[in-house]
Amino acid sequence: MNFVVVKDYQDIVKDSDTKKFILIYKKGTVNSDCAYEALTKIKDARVLTVDVNSVRNVHEHFGVDSVPSLVVTTGAKVENIIKGCQTPAYFDQIIHEKKAVYTTPDKRQAQKRVVVYSTPTCQYCNKLKQYFNKHGIKYTDINVASNQQAAAEMVRKSGQRGVPQTDINGQIIIGFDTAKLSRILNIPTE
Repeated sequence: MNFVVVKDYQDIVKDSDTKKFILIYKKGTVNSDCAYEALTKIKDARVLTVDVNSVRNVHEHFGVDSVPSLVVTTGAKVENIIKGCQTPAYFDQIIHEKKAVYTTPDKRQAQKRVVVYSTPTCQYCNKLKQYFNKHGIKYTDINVASNQQAAAEMVRKSGQRGVPQTDINGQIIIGFDTAKLSRILNIPTE
């Protein structure tokens, strides 16, 4: 892992056409230290680090409202924001663009592509993400409160504005429907 400490937003906009991974975190907090530690285990990767304890002009440029957040950008365009502490395997999957794979009792199979459309203040959005984390389901979280283009895409796909919405390989599930999610993602019922 190659960490590059960012002192100012201008440090990020250099080489603006390249893909960047930017960890926005708060050193000394449990989740931020967890995310930083998980990223240290990734080989052949370059991550820009922004500690909000000392750098305060970066997170608003990317619509980041909670830390830790791993922001994936190409040029000035935000492609993805992964919130919270994730496993080293998940961060490796994001950085090296690997397809998610998980183990079932009988065989290995590729996990379906899961995208969660959420807002930070949505109680059911947070419950949905906790449910996925508990069951080892990897997902991309898109904050539609700060990303109007993604919000419009969500409405176009589902015809609805409410969150959470989950896109599983193109199939839209509205709300936190554990029965439907468990069936589609082969999650054992409790």
